[in-house]
Amino acid sequence: MAARAVCLLVALATAVIAAPAHAQTFPDRPIRLIVPAGPGGPTDLPARLVSQILPKLGQPAVVENRAGAGGAIGARAVMTAAPDGYTLLVGNTSVLAVFPAVSASAGYDPAKNFAPVAKVSESYQILVVPASSGFTSVRELVAHAKAHPGKLNIAHTGSGGLPHLTVELFKSLAGIDIVGVPYKSGGEAVTGVLAGQVDMTFEGITILLPLIREGRLRALAVTSRTRTSLAPDLPTMIEAGVADYEVTTFNGVVAPAGTPAGIVTTLNAAINEGLQTAETQGFLHKLGAVSHAMSPGEFGAFIAAENRKWSALAQASGIRID
Repeated sequence: MAARAVCLLVALATAVIAAPAHAQTFPDRPIRLIVPAGPGGPTDLPARLVSQILPKLGQPAVVENRAGAGGAIGARAVMTAAPDGYTLLVGNTSVLAVFPAVSASAGYDPAKNFAPVAKVSESYQILVVPASSGFTSVRELVAHAKAHPGKLNIAHTGSGGLPHLTVELFKSLAGIDIVGVPYKSGGEAVTGVLAGQVDMTFEGITILLPLIREGRLRALAVTSRTRTSLAPDLPTMIEAGVADYEVTTFNGVVAPAGTPAGIVTTLNAAINEGLQTAETQGFLHKLGAVSHAMSPGEFGAFIAAENRKWSALAQASGIRID
């Protein structure tokens, strides 16, 4: 998947970089895009996409991977950088909303330490059960879980991560007692469901859709608030009877707090324009994601709401990782 995505980026770069540069004060030197994760993953690829869009402003954009500490190393590097628009963070749900909610040692506050620039993409998860499962709907599963508390189990990828909180949100909003089973990765969690070791899991669309289409897993619902074009036949968790259930996996760009509004506006306009091309939309769709343009203010409100949601859930569930 990563290799195919890189090839798509090369083709996309030709179309994006060909756009005319506009003479202006900013930028007058290269822009650094800090990725708080390793190369080739689901956080890195949106950053590579942004690095192909920003050169339309007249300067190159260079991706720098700074993995570690749950994304905090990269986040802190941007937090303490000069607020001049030349050092940006391409963060995801975990870095910009979840990790600060579950870790006292994160060392940054998404609302106070960053200036929101642009939302790049969003994706969702699907609740799946083995193809041989007796459950054909979320309502059936929830009813069984209420009648047999503690008997069903669900795979996730360990304490404090978004997959864990996705499970806890399900338990809380559905009013059920199911047992979380931690795995080392999402792939291993899915393998556990395929092998019948666990009853269900939530995982990303790109991983699950091929297995669903092959009949190896049964999809029950998607975590978007409304039905998504990525899996239009699937009901949402809300439609399936779990009121207010929504989990969005997003990627976006933020700058150090104090970055001038004019620079933020310039970056936002360039990124939003680049995201709307057919080539970019096609690339994101292959990643199992979509893009909806947001102003800096809208993106900031979105981040704050996500952080509040996960902070409240972590506090109510007693989830801390330090």
